[in-house]
This record gives sequence, C-alpha cells and structure tokens, in this order.
Amino acid sequence: MFIEVYSVQLVKSFIVFAVFLMLRWLLIRVARRAAQKFERLEHRTGLIIKYIDFATIFLIILGLFMIWGVEFKDLGLVMSSVFAVIGIGFFAQWSILSNITSGVIMFFTFPYKIGDYVKIHDKEFPYEGTIEDIKTFHLIIKTNTNEIVAYPNSMTLQKGMSVFKPDEIPEFHSEEEDLHKDDAVD
Repeated sequence: MFIEVYSVQLVKSFIVFAVFLMLRWLLIRVARRAAQKFERLEHRTGLIIKYIDFATIFLIILGLFMIWGVEFKDLGLVMSSVFAVIGIGFFAQWSILSNITSGVIMFFTFPYKIGDYVKIHDKEFPYEGTIEDIKTFHLIIKTNTNEIVAYPNSMTLQKGMSVFKPDEIPEFHSEEEDLHKDDAVD
C-alpha cells in the first residue's frame, strides 16, 4: 500500500540520490586529479572531499524536502530563519568562512605548496619562511628563527606573497658561497 501511494516520490527520491552521488563521485575525481597535477598532499585533498560531502548531503536533504511535500514557502521560511541565525552568528566570525573559502581556492590555484620558501609582503606583519603545512584556516610557516607562525588563509589572498626555490634563497646562497670559498682556500 505504501509503495503504491508514494511510488512517484520514491522514484524521485531514488533519482535525487543517484544524481547527487554521481555528482559527488565526479567532483571527488576532479579534486584528486587536481591534487595529483599540482602535487598536493593527501590530507589537503581530504579537506576538499569533506566540503564536497557536506554540500552533497545538504543538497540531497533539500531535494528530499521538496519531493516529500514540504511546501517551498514553508521551506523558505525555515531556511531564511536558519540563515538569519547563521548570519548573525558568523557576522563576528566572518573570517572563518573566508579562510575556508581561501583554503579551497589555494588548493586548486595557488603556485605554492608545503615545503616552499615564501616571503609575505605585509607592512604590519612581514614573514619569511618555509611552509610547513596548509590547514583549513591558516598556513603554518616556520621562519628563519625557527618561529612557527599561523598565517590566515584569507590574508594570503589579500597580501602579496613571493615564492622562492631553494637556490634563490639568500640564506642558502651565502652558505653555499661560504662552502665554495672554504674549498677554494684549501
């Protein structure tokens, strides 16, 4: 009896699951290919996959609400209330969302990776060092004085940043030159 009455909704629900699970599979494949192409670490790829999973679950639930008879105006009221609360909650913490978004953008586009030597062009807080890790909210940079700095992802998109190869770093040049000078003296 249940199947006969709700057969249309069951078929639509199955289609929603199938479509969004195929979309999830496709997006994860794209993320993994991008990770391989740009030589990103596996745990960073895992963060992007978590974001894809969250979006997929959200869209499936939204689709099921629409199929099983939740009126759009009722859903609109609920969603506007939820987004109002979230908006107020995140107003003071807007940087959380911008850091997450920046982390996703950096995963797919930025020319630096873990192990690169970077110089951040910031008047107030200039940093220079090696990228130790790239997290959801910040970069971990180890400076020349062995200081560990957590630099927000959103700031890396706002401030200029230079990336150096090991043979371009002045420190390494002076050490190599000293070694060559010692060899020449001997």
